[in-house]
Amino acid sequence: MAASYIQEEHEIFREAVRKFLDQEARPNYREWEKEGMIPREFWRKLGQQGFLCPGVAESYGGYNADFAYSVILNEEFERIGSSLVGIGLHNDIVTPYIDSYGTEEQKKKWLPNCATGDMISAIAMTEPGAGSDLAGIKTTAVQDGDSYILNGEKTFITNGILADLVVVVCKTDPKANPPHKGMSLLVVERDTPGFKRGRKLEKVGLHAQDTAELIFEDVRVPAENLLGEEGKGFYYLMDKLQQERLVVSIAAQTAAETMLKETVSYVKQREAFGKPISKLQTVQFRIAEMATEVEVGRSFLDDLIEQHMEGKEVTTKVSMSKWWHTEMARRVITECMQLHGGYGYMEEYEIARRYRDIPVASIYAGTNDIMKSIIAKNMGL
Repeated sequence: MAASYIQEEHEIFREAVRKFLDQEARPNYREWEKEGMIPREFWRKLGQQGFLCPGVAESYGGYNADFAYSVILNEEFERIGSSLVGIGLHNDIVTPYIDSYGTEEQKKKWLPNCATGDMISAIAMTEPGAGSDLAGIKTTAVQDGDSYILNGEKTFITNGILADLVVVVCKTDPKANPPHKGMSLLVVERDTPGFKRGRKLEKVGLHAQDTAELIFEDVRVPAENLLGEEGKGFYYLMDKLQQERLVVSIAAQTAAETMLKETVSYVKQREAFGKPISKLQTVQFRIAEMATEVEVGRSFLDDLIEQHMEGKEVTTKVSMSKWWHTEMARRVITECMQLHGGYGYMEEYEIARRYRDIPVASIYAGTNDIMKSIIAKNMGL
């Protein structure tokens, strides 16, 4: 049964998204993995179909859609493969910063191009020496007349190579006490002098996703590229990280569902000892356990999505979801790989790719230990 937030128009939209991805993404996915990048042409095709920035107002190129459309897009992207994570980041993580905190001029300048796929976005938080501890970042932006002079390095940046627009988390007041009060968000555009790409990073998984180092050396950023108010960056991040973590949970749940379904089909076909291995009680019990976890995960997630769409305070539940769903997906996919036997270790089987793609979900958007710290804090511990 469909979740209560999914209406008929959403299902029609899902059919269109799935048909498009089956034609344009699925046949090319393995090649994208070899190339280490999803081509710009595909981004533009997504824009032409209306699959980018659905929540943005029509006046800026979107269609002011509710979050259920984003849920569907993220689910369908994940069904193809986890390397499409950069598109969800563009749609539901980066552009909402501009949409929520940008000036009218900034929105008109950037959002229409983000919606067409002519402009790809990224957000640069993590540094070589600062990950979960955002207040520990070293990147600085010093005001100089009508500009900021930006210096620093970022790493593990999703869409880092392709990005035309990067929301950079920096310190405009390095002496602020506490440190998080000196953080701001600056938007840096491609080809700005002093802005360079470092390495395209080689990762264990997510091979088609361009993850990179970004280097800023005396980059002169116009003061008009400040997003929101100076010194409010940390608060903007805390506000938007809830949706980012929810997007990660949606992907994890979908990955677990996809691999469970594929594994059920596989064990029915694979024979051992003269019968399908699905007839072995040990296999049946393992499938039953996974099916239960996946069902529990879906129920919790659907309820959480609904609360998020209603604008309720969901920080604690999102933190619960982010750590639990990512760990659940890792358990399920590991078990599914085991049930594939030796074939599960072969690259030609999707389960092998999933096995290397899913573990990082417990690290990005805030590590799972940080999620547990947030939960404990909100419980008054």
